Amino acid sequence: MMKVIVTGASGFIGKSLIKELYKHDIEVIAIVRNRNKIPELVDSIKIIEMDLSHPTSEFFDIIEPSVSLVHLAWNGLKNYESIEHIEKELPMHYDFLKSVIGLGVKNIVVTGTCFEYGLQSGKLSEEFDTKPNNPYAYAKDALRKKLQFLQSGSDFHLTWIRPFYIYGDEQPDNALYSQLRLAVQRGDLLFNMSGGEQLRDYLHINDVVIKISKLVRAQKNLGIVNICSGLPISVRRLVEQWVDEGMWDIQLNLGYYPYPVHEPLAFWGDTEKYNKITKLGV
Repeated sequence: MMKVIVTGASGFIGKSLIKELYKHDIEVIAIVRNRNKIPELVDSIKIIEMDLSHPTSEFFDIIEPSVSLVHLAWNGLKNYESIEHIEKELPMHYDFLKSVIGLGVKNIVVTGTCFEYGLQSGKLSEEFDTKPNNPYAYAKDALRKKLQFLQSGSDFHLTWIRPFYIYGDEQPDNALYSQLRLAVQRGDLLFNMSGGEQLRDYLHINDVVIKISKLVRAQKNLGIVNICSGLPISVRRLVEQWVDEGMWDIQLNLGYYPYPVHEPLAFWGDTEKYNKITKLGV
């Protein structure tokens, strides 16, 4: 049976991913800071409560070369501009991953971000140069480069997944989908948003974890892989779809907020590499 350690297992992606991995007869070890934040799933999922900056002996006891690590954990996601992404998160996550690799783990899957592409517009391919323009994106891009340098002297597989926009239930309150649902629950007549003409790439959380699960189970050195739909949609049209699907009685107050300065007006992901990987039976 394949064994997979998932850090950040109580997060938005993590909670859905461990359910998806379990469907494929995988032994999952969930790493969380607070076990009360992870739902009761199945008896066979082992939970280890710890801070990544201070791994416990219980964690080290489960480390072996046959184990795969999916590293989702990262703090401070509500503020992409915080310098702590560079000063605190980057060194902590590199030290943690380096220690795991040093103990012989051969398959590492780490989440990056589409913001590594910076302000580049249009369809974004994994072959594009990175041009991060906020501390969060810079820290993620730097972590990837450090791990790639580490590969020159260590034998391990690295898959660096770059999720684009994700939506679904239990998403953090600052996400667009969550903000809309909260407005509906409050009984608001209007939903304040930007002009909504920007083109984005959105994928439901269920589809996201299916894609990630396939890459994890491949146990190969896949490099950077976009996790996206490949289908650009205007934010206005997307929100209108959500309103229609939910049969919600709320009007869009377009233009209330300015467009974000840390994002281009139109960008979406290229799915060609992911499609090629999965067509090869991975």
